[in-house]
Amino acid sequence: MTATTTAWVAGFRSAVLSPYETIQLKQPRGFHDQTLRQILHLDGGGEAVRLQLSNEYGKEPLVIAAARVAVRAGRGDAAETALLPGTDRPLLFGGADEVTVPVGEVVQSDPVDLAVSAGTDLVLSLYLPEDTGLATFAHTASQNAYAVSGNHVSAPVLDGAEEVDSRFYVTGVDVLAPEGTAIAVAFGDSWFEGTGTSTGTNQRFPNHLNRRLGRGWVVNQGIGGNRLLTDEVGLHGLARFDRDVLTVPGATHVLFHFGLNDLGLPGMTGEPPATAEDLIAGYTALAAKARSAGLTTIGTTMGPYAGTIYPGVDSLEGRAIRREVNDWIRTSTVFDAVVDVAAAVQDPDAPDFIRPDLDSGDHLHLNDEGTRTMADAVDLAYLGL
Repeated sequence: MTATTTAWVAGFRSAVLSPYETIQLKQPRGFHDQTLRQILHLDGGGEAVRLQLSNEYGKEPLVIAAARVAVRAGRGDAAETALLPGTDRPLLFGGADEVTVPVGEVVQSDPVDLAVSAGTDLVLSLYLPEDTGLATFAHTASQNAYAVSGNHVSAPVLDGAEEVDSRFYVTGVDVLAPEGTAIAVAFGDSWFEGTGTSTGTNQRFPNHLNRRLGRGWVVNQGIGGNRLLTDEVGLHGLARFDRDVLTVPGATHVLFHFGLNDLGLPGMTGEPPATAEDLIAGYTALAAKARSAGLTTIGTTMGPYAGTIYPGVDSLEGRAIRREVNDWIRTSTVFDAVVDVAAAVQDPDAPDFIRPDLDSGDHLHLNDEGTRTMADAVDLAYLGL
């Protein structure tokens, strides 16, 4: 029997942003003499794992005095933070069990001999002995993190832990998978990251899409509030493409959903929305970057957001620009394929609005059924996975 050749590919990704942004959708925070336990729902599996931890936006070196990984035992009540017996492993960095991540840097752990599969909940426990300052984070992760005083990285369960609905320091988990495993990157805003879906239940668009795939998988590089053209909530899409797409090992395809925040967020400060011409130029530049890297490009139309509860975000001008740009996306040859997200989730009687049964309640984001409907709109032939 011939042994299967393996390679490191992305099994999970988490795009991060600065805790010092002008617009903050979640309250940033730091840690001091605390164990931080986080749940990482893997998009794909392999026979070993390695993790990436980022201090990209920290203002102090990040001291990690101890780190461990395990498989989560279950869900619900105490089981939320429970470790599956026999799976707890030390996480080492160059053979050491302690690491200091310099300001602005990312570190990668040594490989860990821990077999995981798609859908595994990996538990990462970090002991942070010193004052971290505000943490580099993914602010709308739709997954709680857990913090407790002292060093409890090996605790079977974190009793009495504080729950925080954000993800901190983690930018990725790689898995040792069969060579040739194909990875798609969902690169965009909150409609990919999962705002509006139920916390801790993995109902984001990429999660639903992965449940449809027979091989390969999609990793999530969405940032809630992220713009295509302008820095304000994270690096804008054109600026972070190299960091969040080109560095993803095994990437073969990229899906885009951008533009809503370029249209809506300026209204919060009385500024005009981005023009259709500027958005089209941005999409064209993104697609060119991806194609030059050999990636298959999949564009998506911008979802509806009329009537949103957020002051200033909805405007008649923004609605008209969204329709114009969506018409261009549908008919353009810039992308290798297009998914008509807007058509899938809009109210047929009022197309500028989300269909009521798919609305999270803020009239800007989809609920769990909405993200499933969005994923069902993807022709799997586009992905080749």
